Amino acid sequence: MKPTKVTRPQFPKGYVDKPVSYLTWDWVAAQLTESKNYWLCSVRPPQPEAPAGRPHVIPRWGVFLDEKFYYDGSPQTRHGRNIELNPYISVHLESGTQAIMLEGTSGPAGKPASELGKRISQEYKRKYKDLGYAPEPDSWDGGGLCVFTPRQCIAWSKFNEDPTKFIFEEK
Repeated sequence: MKPTKVTRPQFPKGYVDKPVSYLTWDWVAAQLTESKNYWLCSVRPPQPEAPAGRPHVIPRWGVFLDEKFYYDGSPQTRHGRNIELNPYISVHLESGTQAIMLEGTSGPAGKPASELGKRISQEYKRKYKDLGYAPEPDSWDGGGLCVFTPRQCIAWSKFNEDPTKFIFEEK
């Protein structure tokens, strides 16, 4: 799913008054593909002391394929339990200078089709084998694989020159 609309993010007056260019989705997708570390932010369930819930942020390893972000882990983790109750999350790369911030939904991917499982496994091995993680294509047959689908992305490589907002229409 490619972005259906490219525009500017809304900023207060004086932040970015004269941007000169837009980023391309190809540039953003390349950053998402090559990144090794991603930050996921979910929301804890409401509690008496925090009726709207509290944010929960965690670093994750994962792979960006077919315009989606796949990551794995136990559904019993804090973020897994959060996402079960509220699938709306944000994903951010590490840099604040070349920022990429996505908002969308996440949930269990289920058992991936054979070809997708192979592709996800290959990407994990390419990125993380040297760090000791090399899952096989059938590693998620019993669950544990999640998929994040972006709804919008705000990104820039130079904040005052090229802030760009990408919007994805649901099909």
